[in-house]
Amino acid sequence: MQLKNKQDFWSGIMFVALGVGFALGASNYSMGTAARMGPGYFPFWLGVLLALLGAVVALGAMSPKADDVEMEKFDWKIAIIIIGSVVGCGVIFDYLGVYISVFLLVFISSMASHIFDWRVAGATGIALVLFTWLAFVKGLGLIFPLWPVFLGN
Repeated sequence: MQLKNKQDFWSGIMFVALGVGFALGASNYSMGTAARMGPGYFPFWLGVLLALLGAVVALGAMSPKADDVEMEKFDWKIAIIIIGSVVGCGVIFDYLGVYISVFLLVFISSMASHIFDWRVAGATGIALVLFTWLAFVKGLGLIFPLWPVFLGN
């Protein structure tokens, strides 16, 4: 078998590594059963599924039907923008609240795209803020600072 699609192969290997890591990390928690799930049940099985998906992708890259794709040069600028926006969101979350920090996360990470459009990034940021509010604040009832601290919230 020859490795034809290097991009898919290494993506699959990354998924396998992350999945195995999550499954091993979750195995330190109590598993429970399907009827009475413990704190390790969901992350364990999610890790297992991620590893299986990665194996399928990696093996598919070696299929004779796979497209010949070479790996492009790693773009450090894009990686720094995306990782920096996630870290920045974590740092400013308590000070600026959910609405502004999630919007900035989406907007700044969108700048990593080669076809960045501020209107699309803004609309996506607003949509994700709305989803975050609906899912986590209203749906799950989690208590987050919604607005910046300096607004006296």
